[in-house]
Amino acid sequence: MTATETLPESDRRPPAAPSRQRHALVIARLRDLALIPAIIVIAVVGQIVNPVFLHTDNIINVLQTMSEIAILVLAQTLVLIAGKMDLSLESTFGLAPGVAAWLIVAPGVTHGLGVLPGGWAVPVVLAVGALVGAFNGLLIVRFGLNGFIVTLGMLIVIRGLLTGISGGRTFFGLPSSMLYLSNTTWLGMPASVWVCLAVFAIAIVVLGFTRAGRALYAIGGNVDAARAGGIRTDRVLWLTLVVASTLAALSGLLLSGRLASVAAAQGSGDIFTVFAAAVIGGVSLNGGKGSVFSAFTGVLLLFMIQNVLTLAGIPAQWISALNGAIILTALVLSRITSGKAQE
Repeated sequence: MTATETLPESDRRPPAAPSRQRHALVIARLRDLALIPAIIVIAVVGQIVNPVFLHTDNIINVLQTMSEIAILVLAQTLVLIAGKMDLSLESTFGLAPGVAAWLIVAPGVTHGLGVLPGGWAVPVVLAVGALVGAFNGLLIVRFGLNGFIVTLGMLIVIRGLLTGISGGRTFFGLPSSMLYLSNTTWLGMPASVWVCLAVFAIAIVVLGFTRAGRALYAIGGNVDAARAGGIRTDRVLWLTLVVASTLAALSGLLLSGRLASVAAAQGSGDIFTVFAAAVIGGVSLNGGKGSVFSAFTGVLLLFMIQNVLTLAGIPAQWISALNGAIILTALVLSRITSGKAQE
């Protein structure tokens, strides 16, 4: 009889797996809160730099401006978790409200056709976003094309479409339905802020507590293993691209409503801010890692920093350069903390 056989049955069992899972869950939760101390520090620094920083009007302004890009960050986060990238989101951000304005604004006002009533604005915006995502899914999922190249090509095509239908000019005279969410106040806050919070809350629940959310992480971690585990990977990826593009369209609607116009270049260059916010929030570019809440704290921290620099009188070109520096810093920190870089 060996020494192992003399041990009680309970002593011969390996350590319980649930214990390791709970430990991993605690670490994940702590990682989600990693940016909270930085946000507090920036708030203190902002108040020192300019007492206006913590004024209610400034905070609401930051939240409303942030809400538009935050939804775009959420869209990219979903795609990144699935192990893909969607560069066309910034163009969808402009095209979706642009098509709605083109179809609704009366002839003679920019290049409007005036063929639809104003009440169709929001459905058209969301439908355009969904169609772009469905077409991306067709090329990436159905035909197996490289997602990066497909969405880069779509970015260029969509940008050209917006320039074409607008004649390179800005759409004005938008219907009230396109202005409502950005010009209406609910409980003392712009409706767009509440919409942003609601969308993030739904995403947190879906990714954290549903089978679809677990499937998304599984696909991003190892698509072959996910497929072998019975997950319908093609369907999940396709749906993710459609949802992401629809969210991009919604975020573009919020910006257009706040500015009461749709510029021919709307969204141009915003993809860099989106990636900066996602990366600083801890979303892995390799897929399968990151959380919606951490992405939210990433975009919040980024906009707080930008606001502090603006109040300090820093030129806008330096603020733009900051986004690239934040991406590089976040990658270095990821290398230090995880032992491997995000690729």
